[in-house]
Amino acid sequence: MESLQILTLIIYITFFCSLPTSSTITPNQSLQYHETVVSSAGTFEAGFFDFGNSRRQYFGIWYKSISPRIIVWVANRNVPTQNSTALLKLTQQGHLVILDGSGRRVWYSNSSKIAAKPVMQLLDSGNLVVKDGESSENFLWESFDFPGDTFLAGMKLKSDFVTGPYQYLTSWRDNEDPAEGDFSYKIDTKGFPQQVTTNGTTVLYSTGPWNGYLFSGVSWERMHRFLNFSFEFTDKGVSYGYETLKSSELSITRLMLNPRGGTERFLWSNQRQSWDIVNSHPTDQCEYFGTCGVNSICNVNNIPICECLQGFTPKFQAKWDSHDWSGGCVRKTKLSCDNGDWFKEYTGIKLPETSSSWFDRSLSLQECETLCLRNCSCTAYANSDIRDGGSGCLLWFHDIVDMRTHTDQGQEIHIRLPFTERGNFISIFILCLFVRFG
Repeated sequence: MESLQILTLIIYITFFCSLPTSSTITPNQSLQYHETVVSSAGTFEAGFFDFGNSRRQYFGIWYKSISPRIIVWVANRNVPTQNSTALLKLTQQGHLVILDGSGRRVWYSNSSKIAAKPVMQLLDSGNLVVKDGESSENFLWESFDFPGDTFLAGMKLKSDFVTGPYQYLTSWRDNEDPAEGDFSYKIDTKGFPQQVTTNGTTVLYSTGPWNGYLFSGVSWERMHRFLNFSFEFTDKGVSYGYETLKSSELSITRLMLNPRGGTERFLWSNQRQSWDIVNSHPTDQCEYFGTCGVNSICNVNNIPICECLQGFTPKFQAKWDSHDWSGGCVRKTKLSCDNGDWFKEYTGIKLPETSSSWFDRSLSLQECETLCLRNCSCTAYANSDIRDGGSGCLLWFHDIVDMRTHTDQGQEIHIRLPFTERGNFISIFILCLFVRFG
């Protein structure tokens, strides 16, 4: 009898010691279907899930206490397991592996780093990490480095100019298929960095370049009340992220790139127990990239919404009149490239696309104007940073693309025009004729 009790105790201890702790697993543990890890504060949960077909399983992360379940990250998004006996293991070297019921590897956390005492942990940020030792902050691998369709607080979207990897969001194929879809949300680092959403290689819409507070086309009045954005831009790369303000009661937030290519900013309301959409793109026709063609401005409050910039006229007038604005606008008079050129100031603007722009963040606005006048190809200039009265220089060359009036405050841009476009040019010309021929 005593030996039976000892055997039972050994089995009991062996079984429960093999189960994962609340937020971590070690190399002698694994996660199977219906087993999960939970972050220390209970915000996030990670484990296997399916969409009603247990033979197609995914390992993912979701909010533990929010219903219906919101998946924020999927490990094997492109390769679901084909049976209901999949498991996730942590190897002795510190690699995460998903195996199907036959022992076939379907996903692997590819990392060049090796740990002496690897531990997998789900953090309260929603970041699933592998680290060396229980208390180590030296992450060997983290899910935040491999974004899916959701951008969480504390996550960074990065572009490394040295090594090349880009970190960006990719949409799901549909609401029940997390495989990579057609759309991407990324930071375009050609020229001055700007946020773009693409369908393949085609830009669908852009929220514009970074202006020191936000991307130029995002509503500052709405977003600054509960979020703090960060943007690091050095010679080595770009990093963009955000955190929730401690003073805000709305502490759970996410940005999602949906399967149709739209982005939605959600905030969780504890009072209503529901998600509120506080920002989304695209919201109107002016948000779609290049709606009005080149050298034009889009204003959703006007009829029609497209108008040529001052000094420009529709390239194809008949098409323009029928609301086909794709041909854009051309100059009425060529720039003279001498001291006669001047700049028309537009205010309340989402800046044009910047992939072909030039910038110098140390210059003043006056120095920026001088530089533009010295270059016959320069067509516009603006501050690159609008904080503290404005600083830095952004120059555009040749055609102006994707400029619109801002739904919020916007910023200023100066468009280059020939002398003939000055308001008093005609009056001066008539006066000269009168004096000469009196």
